[in-house]
Amino acid sequence: MVQQRPTSRTTVAMELCCVVQKYAWGKVGQSSLVAQLSQGNSAAPVVEVDPYAELWMGTHPSGPSLIKTSNEPLLNHLLNNVDSLGDAEKKSFGTDLPFLFKALSVAKALSIQAHPNKKHAEELFATRPDLYKDPNHKPEMVTAWLGPFEALCGFRPIADIKFFIQEIDELAAVVGKAACEALVKAESDSGEMQALRECFSALMNSSEESIASALQQFEKRIPSLSAEKKESLQCDLFTRIAADFPGDVGCWSVYFMNYVVLQEGESMFLGPNVPHAYIFGDCLECMACSDNVVRAGLTPKFKDIDTLCSMLDYQPGPVDRFRMQWTAVDAFCQECFPPVPDFAMARLRLPASATVDQAYRLPSRSNASVLLILQGQASSAETAGDLNFGQVLFLKAGQQLTLKVKGGQDLIVYQAFANV
Repeated sequence: MVQQRPTSRTTVAMELCCVVQKYAWGKVGQSSLVAQLSQGNSAAPVVEVDPYAELWMGTHPSGPSLIKTSNEPLLNHLLNNVDSLGDAEKKSFGTDLPFLFKALSVAKALSIQAHPNKKHAEELFATRPDLYKDPNHKPEMVTAWLGPFEALCGFRPIADIKFFIQEIDELAAVVGKAACEALVKAESDSGEMQALRECFSALMNSSEESIASALQQFEKRIPSLSAEKKESLQCDLFTRIAADFPGDVGCWSVYFMNYVVLQEGESMFLGPNVPHAYIFGDCLECMACSDNVVRAGLTPKFKDIDTLCSMLDYQPGPVDRFRMQWTAVDAFCQECFPPVPDFAMARLRLPASATVDQAYRLPSRSNASVLLILQGQASSAETAGDLNFGQVLFLKAGQQLTLKVKGGQDLIVYQAFANV
């Protein structure tokens, strides 16, 4: 850690007030990371019976952040102060932030979903604006926080799916004999992908009655299985999801999609058309500035099954292909650059053992950024007061931020910015 002295001409970083989304799948009350974080940037009390699902940090119209001192929407500020944005991001994205930064607290599974690519998003918005609210794509990166984060992500290796279809008669009956046999017999990569597409589409288009009946039959059979068989069929995961979504076709997705557990700090990137569903835990998420979601299971919302099945990436394989690696900038800061221009991430961990006369200057960014104080406390010459857990800052392009740790906790900060 280096000695840093702020200049006399410092620019005060703007603190943001951010929107909480109370979706039904969120953790309730103070058990939710989102609820806890909201206390750092909002005066609204936490309602202990309410679900606190997502904290939105950015300019999306469904949850725009406000500048705390003026109550002005951040987007308005950007439109009136275009020098807040970097030249590269203005050239690529105009006078708006191209990313949306979120914190999530998941108590039960989100919908089986995927996000369209840019061209498809424009088509969906043009033809069905009641369902698809903007014309942007929504690639996203998720990072686990405070313990394991569980998710379903991408199609499993074909061998795994074949195993489940052959072992679970109830699943095979819903998919149909012809589709199952085609998958089992498929040999080439293209043949396997086509057979997988037909199997998954057959499942998703099965009648609600046949789905519910098959699920009920399998749930009744599970107690009679050996412990070894229960483990090989991932019955614990299946029954957890089925308990929250009885009779829902999405329960069978466990046997088509990879089950992944991210440990604290681990990340994965989900590109267009990749099927996924978050199951449980707390995470940070950064994405292109969009709220386009095509759903087909584990939800009471509209299921656009035809659109989802036609757009999915049916490439099977292990979940490691989605994992992202962070690169060290120095002993305290790491960065991660997904393969899209809309966003990148940095994170900082300053140890509580840092002495009072030591400071750390965050790497300067050529584009605007949004910072979240995820743990600890710090002082800074560029802020109106001390920084505490849950506070969210906007830094204009090129703006410096120098931090000194206060208190007995390590300081942990996450930062989102355009990847151009």
